[in-house]
Amino acid sequence: MKVAFHTLGCKVNQYETEALKERFSLKGYSVVDEKEFADIYVINTCTVTSLADRKSRQYIRKMKKVNPASIVAVTGCYAQISPDEVASIEEVNLVAGTNEKGRLVEYIEEYILMDSKSTDCHVRPYEYLTEYEETGIITSMDSKTRAFIKIQEGCNRFCSYCIIPYARGPVRSRDLSEIMEEAKALIEKGFKEIVLTGINTALYGSEQVLENSGVGSDVNLGVESGVEQIIKELNGLEGEFRIRLSSLEPTVVNKEYVQRLLKYDKLCHHLHLSIQSGSNKILEKMNRKYTREDYLKIVYLLKGFDKNYGITTDIIAGFPGETEEDFDDSLKLISEAGFCKVHSFKYSKRKGTAAAVMKSQVSPEIKNQRIARLMAEGEKSAEEFFGGCIGETRVVLTENIENGMITGYTDNYVKAYIDSDDNGLLNKFVEIKIIGLNKDGVKGELK
Repeated sequence: MKVAFHTLGCKVNQYETEALKERFSLKGYSVVDEKEFADIYVINTCTVTSLADRKSRQYIRKMKKVNPASIVAVTGCYAQISPDEVASIEEVNLVAGTNEKGRLVEYIEEYILMDSKSTDCHVRPYEYLTEYEETGIITSMDSKTRAFIKIQEGCNRFCSYCIIPYARGPVRSRDLSEIMEEAKALIEKGFKEIVLTGINTALYGSEQVLENSGVGSDVNLGVESGVEQIIKELNGLEGEFRIRLSSLEPTVVNKEYVQRLLKYDKLCHHLHLSIQSGSNKILEKMNRKYTREDYLKIVYLLKGFDKNYGITTDIIAGFPGETEEDFDDSLKLISEAGFCKVHSFKYSKRKGTAAAVMKSQVSPEIKNQRIARLMAEGEKSAEEFFGGCIGETRVVLTENIENGMITGYTDNYVKAYIDSDDNGLLNKFVEIKIIGLNKDGVKGELK
C-alpha cells in the first residue's frame, strides 16, 4: 500500500513525520510524494495560530480529493487540541493525538481490518501526556545535508498567548543514549549538520532537576547539564559535522552559560533566541519572565565573542494591550540587536490561553499595519547584518545548486551563493570569502 504525508508547522513536526515514514517503510508500505495517488494520507497538523488550523483543514480536504477511497489520518497539535472538531470533518477517517504518533501504523491497520465506517479517535487528555514517546532511531531524512534530532517534548512555561503546552503536555526529555545512537547513525550516513530540536530545547532535563529539588519551574540546570550535556557528548564524536541548536530560551541563558557554549568548536555561531516583544510591559503580560535589557545583555555577550554571531528571533505584533509605544519598542529592539532574521507573526487568539480573554484586544487593521512594519524592519536588519559580513571568511555547508550557483548556509546562518556549479562540492564544508550581497543572503568566492 502507498502512504503519503503532509507536514505543517515546526521542525519537531518535520522530525516526527520523518520518524513516521521510517515506521511505515519498515512495515512494508511504500512512501510516496503527497501529490501522488496513495491509499493512505497522513496530515501532521499545527495549531499555533488560527491560520495553521485553517491550513490543516484545507490539506485534509485536498488530499482526500486525490483519492476519495483513501484513508485520511490526522495527527499533530490541531488533532490534540480539537479532536472533536477534526473528527467532524467529513474527509477524516482517523484522529491521533501528539503522544499517539508512534502507534499510528497500528491504528490504521486496525481501522482497515475492522472496515470501520466511523471516525476512529485516539487522543489522550493533557493529564495523561506524561511520558516521552520513543518513535525509534531515524537514519534518513529528505535533506541530504542537515538532520534534525528531537531531544525533548512538551513545555511548562505557559506563556499567556501560547496553546502549545496544552497540545504537547509537560516537559519530557529523551534519553541521552537514544539521542547519541541516532546522532551516530545520521553522521555515518553522511549528514554534516545535526540540529537539536524540541518543543522547548532549553528545558531538556529540567524535569529531573525539579523532581530532585522540589523547586519551581525556573531552575538553573547547572554546569554541563540540560541541553549542554548533549552538545558536550556530540562535540566529542569523531567525524566532519557541525551542531546547531534550533532554539534556546532567554531565561536559561546567562554569561556563564554563554561562555560554556562558546568552548564547543562544532557548535555553530548561531542561536534562535525568541524575544516576542521589545516592550517590558508586554513581556510581563506574555509571562515571558525576562526584560528587554536581560535579552540585549545576552545578544551583546554573543556578539562580543563574534561580532557577526547570527541571532534569529520571533516577534509578535498586536498582542492584547500593545500600544504604539510598545510596538515602537519592538522595532527599536530589532535595530539594537542586529538580527540576521526576524520571524514576524500577528497575534492570534487561542481559546484556552490567558491572552484570549485579556481586555484591549488589538484590531485586525492595526495588526496588519504593524506586521508590515515589523517585516520591513526585519528585512532591513537582515540586510545590514549581511552587509556587515562582507570581507569575512566563513565556513559554508553546501547544499544545492540554484541558477548555476552553489548555495548553503554559513555557520552563523547566512545563506551563501558561490559562483560554481560543481556537483562534486555538494554536501561539503568549504571556506569562502564573502564579497557582496545576493538575493536573500551573501555572495562568496571559494578560498
